[in-house]
Parts: sequence; C-alpha cells; structure tokens
Amino acid sequence: MTIAQQERTASAPHGFDVEVTSGLERFSVQHGELTLTSVFQPIFSLSHMRAVGYEGLLRAHDALDRPVSPLDVFGEAARLGDVLQVDRLAQTLHLENFKVLGAEREWLFLNVHPGALTDPYLAAALLANLKRLDLSPRRIVLEVLEQRAEDLERLADAVRQFRERGFLIALDDFGAGHSNVERIWQLNPDIVKLDRIMLSHAAHRADMATILPGLVALLHEAGKLVLIEGVETEHEAQMALACDADFVQGFFFGRPNPGAADAAHAATCISEVTDRYRDQAEARERRNASRLTPYLRAFERAAERLAAGEPLEEVCWNFLALDHAARCFLLDAKGKQAGRNVVLRADRAAHETRFLPLADAQGANWLRRPYFRAAINAPERVHVTRPYLSINEALPCVTLSVATRVGDQTCVLCGDIDWVEE
Repeated sequence: MTIAQQERTASAPHGFDVEVTSGLERFSVQHGELTLTSVFQPIFSLSHMRAVGYEGLLRAHDALDRPVSPLDVFGEAARLGDVLQVDRLAQTLHLENFKVLGAEREWLFLNVHPGALTDPYLAAALLANLKRLDLSPRRIVLEVLEQRAEDLERLADAVRQFRERGFLIALDDFGAGHSNVERIWQLNPDIVKLDRIMLSHAAHRADMATILPGLVALLHEAGKLVLIEGVETEHEAQMALACDADFVQGFFFGRPNPGAADAAHAATCISEVTDRYRDQAEARERRNASRLTPYLRAFERAAERLAAGEPLEEVCWNFLALDHAARCFLLDAKGKQAGRNVVLRADRAAHETRFLPLADAQGANWLRRPYFRAAINAPERVHVTRPYLSINEALPCVTLSVATRVGDQTCVLCGDIDWVEE
C-alpha cells in the first residue's frame, strides 16, 4: 500500500480498506463474511449529452470471492432486522468511493431506505460523512426507495428538512409498489425515476407507448424532472427521446463500473441515437403529411361548398367516403354544436352504439377543444390537431377544423379521422 493509500485508509471510517483493481482505487468493507464495495452507473442528460450524475450501487462477494446479489444482502439484513445499519454502511461506502471517483460537478444518487431518512442518528451520520469528505449536500440526490413508510407524514417532514439543507430528492421506481402519484404530492421530489417496467411495457405495447409521453408531460407540469431507468436497447433509447425525458440510465448508455463514464463514448452514443431519432421523426412526419393529403383536399372542398350555402349533410360526403374518416359536425362561434354528427357508413353507426349515450352531440359545447380555439383564432385556414382520444368512441383521433362564414354567421366545420399509428 502506498503512502497516499495509507492516508486515505486512515481518514476513512473504521473497517474500511483501500484496494486497487485495474489501476482504480476503491474502498471496501467487511460485513460478516461478505466484502462490500461500490460501482457507479452513470446518469446522462440527453440534452447535455454527458453524464450529470452517478448512482451508487452495492456489490458484494463472499469469502470465496463469489458474487452475492445486493437483493440477497438486504434480504438477509431485513430478516435480521439490520436493514438501516446496512443501508448506512452502503451510503458511507458510496460516499468514500464517489470522492475517489474524482467527479467534480456531477451528482451522486444515493438509494436511501425511508427509515434512514427519519432516523435522527442516521441523518446526522450522513451529514457528518459529507462534512468529513468535503462534499456539499447539493451534490447528493437522495433516492427515496419505494418501500412502504410506516409514517408517511414523518417521512415527508424529513424529506423537507433534507431539501432545506441543499439535498435533491428523487422518487425511485415510480409506477411500482408504493411509489405512485400520491407519494409525489406527499414528498414533492425534484426528480422522478420511472420504473423500468413502464419502459418495458411501452416498448412492446402501442397503448403504453402512447401513454408514456403524456406521463412525462404530466410530471413536467408538476415541476418534476424525469429520469427513465433501465434503458437497454436502441428502441428504448428512442422512446426516451420521444417522450422528452430529461435523464436516462441503463446499459445502452453505460453500465455500472468502479470508474467514471467515458465522456467521448457517451457523447457519441447520445449524438448518434439523437440523429437517428430525428431522421425517424422527420420520416414519420412526411408519412403523416402524405396520409393527410386526401383528407385535407376533401375537407377544404367541403368548407367551400358549406360557405356557398350547401347543407352540411351534402358537403361532407367526399370526406366521409375516405377510409378512416369518422364524422363531420358544425359548431357556432361559441363552440356549440349545431345539429347532429354526420356519419356516412353503416358500420360506423353500428360501432358507435357501444357509446350510445354520447351519440347525440347536438347542442354539445366543444369550446375547450383545441380544434375549435385554433380555428376561431385563425379563420379561413384548415387546422389539424395532434392525435388525441375521441370522446365519441374512446379511440385515437385527429380533427380537421376551419372557421368560415356561412351566411352572416361564423361557423367552425370539423372533421374527425380515426388515427391509428402506422
């Protein structure tokens, strides 16, 4: 052991040792018959194209140097009633190794059992370790694990006090177990980590893929940064980009390692996947524009005929004859529907009987709908909504709308198109 290593070992808590593996120094500690140490998985900002943090992860080996799962370590600790002590040991170990890592501005994400946050002694020990290592609380993101908290009000108060000291708070595994929307309101985290299972479902199910961007948008509106964890494939990386996630973590971008992330490799990886995402998004927009063209032509002609005084039931036929055209309807200048929906095909009418209470829309007010507001704000031009869920059949829909003069009145002609992504 070199003199520098001796000095580092002497300054570390009792029982910690410095070992050198592949030229990298790191601390380890004995826990019973196990040797515990740290690895760090980088967390990347997609916009900055670099690591902005590292999550400290426990690694354990038995007396024969066989790996032992961290789940087994904590499972055995739970059986012995020793979880908080092992949690504190892991925190201390990660802090020591993070200091050796040499990260100058990145965050350290520390997994923390809820009980460790509410225990005054363990909280004081964390602060003491930071002071000893000259690490600011602003460099630490406390990940509140999804385990059930015995006293949620007490946990929320403890989280508030940690935040007042400068710590950031992350809610781990959102969408799994006890980590749900209610806990967001109660703990008010700075960062929400979406559980891996949500990304996995979205990668294999079209309905979940549609939900994920909306969920991220909801969390953004609530003032939370969003981290998607468990990104393992190019497809999942593309989904993280598509839903506007702030941060990503997973094997696709970087595996857990004792050392820091390869900055050049990370920048290249994120840049390449972003370029491919842009190309795919542009190709999808071209396909959608081509797909919309016949509907737009028929709809524009219908608006011209309506303005010339022809009845709604007559002007919509060419539009409604197109494969995925659903219905036409007419609104007044205040968003109130004049007359019933115009539906051409018998199969459409039969399908809508499942939603019979909604079938008669005469007199309904669509003032809140984006298609009405867009048309009123910029009349005499056709507007196209983003895909949304139609109330008529609970199916994805795109609405065309145009405000035009019919006699001496301003009206808004609307046409719905079933919109299943191709």
